[in-house]
Amino acid sequence: MITETPQYLGRQGADWWRGAVIYQIYPRSFQDANGDGIGDLQGVIDRLDYIASLNVDAIWLSPFFTSPMKDFGYDVSDYRGVDPMFGTLEDFDRLVEAAHARGLKVTIDQVLSHTSDQHPWFRASRQSRDNPKADWYVWADPKPDGAPPTNWQAIFGGSAWQWDTRRCQYYLHNFLIEQPDLNFRNPEVVEAILGEVRFWLERGVDGFRLDAINFCTHGELKDNPPRDDVAEGFIGVRPDNPYGYQRHLYDKTQSENLVFLEKLRALLDEYPGTTSVGEVGDDDSLGVMAAYTQGGNRLHMAYSFDLLGERHDPTFLHDTLTAMEARIGDGWPCWALGNHDVTRLATRWGAEGNAAALRLYMAFLLTQRGSVCLYQGEELGLTEAELTFDQLVDPAGITFWPAYKGRDGCRTPLPWQADALNGGFSPTTPWLPVSDEHLDLAVDRQDSDPQSLLNAIRDLLAFRREHPALVKGEVRYHPVRDEVLCLERTYRDQRLLVALNFADTPRELPAPRAARNLANAPTLVNGRWQAGTLELPAYGIAIARCTTDSEEASWDD
Repeated sequence: MITETPQYLGRQGADWWRGAVIYQIYPRSFQDANGDGIGDLQGVIDRLDYIASLNVDAIWLSPFFTSPMKDFGYDVSDYRGVDPMFGTLEDFDRLVEAAHARGLKVTIDQVLSHTSDQHPWFRASRQSRDNPKADWYVWADPKPDGAPPTNWQAIFGGSAWQWDTRRCQYYLHNFLIEQPDLNFRNPEVVEAILGEVRFWLERGVDGFRLDAINFCTHGELKDNPPRDDVAEGFIGVRPDNPYGYQRHLYDKTQSENLVFLEKLRALLDEYPGTTSVGEVGDDDSLGVMAAYTQGGNRLHMAYSFDLLGERHDPTFLHDTLTAMEARIGDGWPCWALGNHDVTRLATRWGAEGNAAALRLYMAFLLTQRGSVCLYQGEELGLTEAELTFDQLVDPAGITFWPAYKGRDGCRTPLPWQADALNGGFSPTTPWLPVSDEHLDLAVDRQDSDPQSLLNAIRDLLAFRREHPALVKGEVRYHPVRDEVLCLERTYRDQRLLVALNFADTPRELPAPRAARNLANAPTLVNGRWQAGTLELPAYGIAIARCTTDSEEASWDD
């Protein structure tokens, strides 16, 4: 069923996305409704009341499209179909309707840069060099010695070029061999992809998370130069992966991609209230985020992996955020501390068993300028699940074990009930095991505990929703003081001061004398402002109101 009035504006209007908190759902691991051990769309519907109780604005559904599942749905063989393991198109329509009834927007993943090798387009393309879809993918002749056209590496290991015996050419795949790259230099491909996006817009989707959006176009067929060093960054940029040994000058992030983004934005503008958030993985990710969101005619938002690594000291965070602000202009960032591709936040940032630190990290995320993606389980403080090699299903983990264990540890099923079989996720053996360590953090236990992380985040999200300065306001950062990150958010006549103590000991700092404690602050806001002094406990959080015209309102740098 396609609705007659597909776009749902809701209480926030057409620019609801600006400052929105988007809850990412990995459907395989959210809730199994049909008892086959795999989460599905009906399972999401069954848990929408829980999601709404978090006080988030939207959901983001990771891929549920028809797929051979070589990369768990990021290898699409039918952009318009729901894979039977997740349900049907009718289930999806019911999900959209049920989400909208609860005030939740619905955004979905779109994997535009590549398809599955089982997609009908690729099956046709590889048959010959002169069929109607011959130029729909990136094909190239070998070097005279038969070697691949360039030295480009695939993120999941090995050359980014795969030999095909039908055409006696190589095709490009930046990810798995089974994920050939589409040729966005072909206008027919661009129009076909926009048609697939329009299909979901017509079904009432409110927006799209765009996977690997800077990979849509490639440059000249030249070898990438080597990197001077290999530092943790975008998935694949690791010392154990040859992908990280190159400067990726020619295989992605080409200027021609901006033309496609403008066409995509023009399509979205036909559907008021829809939005887009692009995933950016690049050596200069902040610069790409800025370029992709500036001017109001490209993406609405973009996010990168800058906050998804291990480093999280306040100086690094301050420098990353100030660099973004200096470059983004009228663009709009989206921030995340976790997702389905990286180690769980609690483990990655060393906060296992440290509820105060987890509260601090969530407060940090939710007080920045920009929109927010919150990955399922972060509200529970889930740690990275430890799996044996035999339990792995992620091709990246299997390839690079044991130096890199892959992404399965952040994708295990969500624990709903501590004492139920498989944590209440499924009545049968799930596709990945439910971690025993996660059961004590299950939703039912935290839901009934007023002091739990779950309820603290609910309260903080409700508080954020009521303060426009935190949702849409401008931001100003002050120098880090003794491991305390200080910033202020302003919107019209509202000014809020924020101080976040990343130290494991208390801090006392001079503060504006005009700063006033907020009577309605959630309990996790435990710092005290008084008489020009700020007192913060270990991992403490302080938010104050301050009049913009007061002579005592300056925060001395």
